[in-house]
Amino acid sequence: MIRKTMTVLALGLTLTAAGASLALAQSPAAKAAVDAGKAAGTVGEQADGYLGIVSGGDAALRAAVAEINTGRAAAYKDIAAKTGVTAEAAGQATAKQLYARLAPGQYWRPLDGGWVKK
Repeated sequence: MIRKTMTVLALGLTLTAAGASLALAQSPAAKAAVDAGKAAGTVGEQADGYLGIVSGGDAALRAAVAEINTGRAAAYKDIAAKTGVTAEAAGQATAKQLYARLAPGQYWRPLDGGWVKK
């Protein structure tokens, strides 16, 4: 029980730092493209901690999503190595924080469902 509590606390602290890691893992152009895509309803956040294409999107937007997802994957692996959880668990825990920051009208995809508007 104590070990699990310590792991959860370590994960929480690491996820706080992960926000900075996620921000560093993206170019300003990719961030701008994804932010515009979120506002337009083309890009959404997923419960696994990655971005997804809701519908449409040109090659440049898809490349921006892929760039950011590559950075997120590296950050989740780093979190996993530091906390002893899986990269998947780190991504899902981070997704909860990302969901809280979504603006009304933006899209979210739960692990077991389709896209929903917040």
